Amino acid sequence: MIKKNPDLSSKQKSILFDEETESPGSSDLNNEKREGSYHCANCGIKLFDSKTKYESGSGWPSFYQSLPDVFETKTDYLLGYTRTEYHCKHCKGHHGHIFDDGPEPTGKRFCNNGVCLVFKPKN
Repeated sequence: MIKKNPDLSSKQKSILFDEETESPGSSDLNNEKREGSYHCANCGIKLFDSKTKYESGSGWPSFYQSLPDVFETKTDYLLGYTRTEYHCKHCKGHHGHIFDDGPEPTGKRFCNNGVCLVFKPKN
C-alpha cells in the first residue's frame, strides 16, 4: 500500500497518485538557482542535486540526472506516443517524464512537476 503524506495538497495528490500534470510555468522552482537538493514532496527522499538542474525552456523544473536508484520507470502512451514516466521508488509518487533532449553529460531531461518537489537549500 502506498503511504500518502496527509499534508499534501489536492493538487500534489492528483499529480503524485493520479499521474496528472501541473501547468507549464506554474512552479516557483523553475526560477530556483540556489545550491541544495530536491526531495519528494510525499516521502521526503532526496531525488536530485541542484548541480544537475538546468533551464530547459519546457516550463517545468528540469534535471539532466537524478540521484542513483531513486526512480522506477514505466512506458506511458497517454498522448499517443511513447514516453518514459518516472515514479519515486520509495513511495511510488509520479514525478514526470524523461526525454532524450537534455544536455551533456547524460543527454537526458527529467521533466519534473514542481509541486511534487521540496527544495532544501544547502546550509
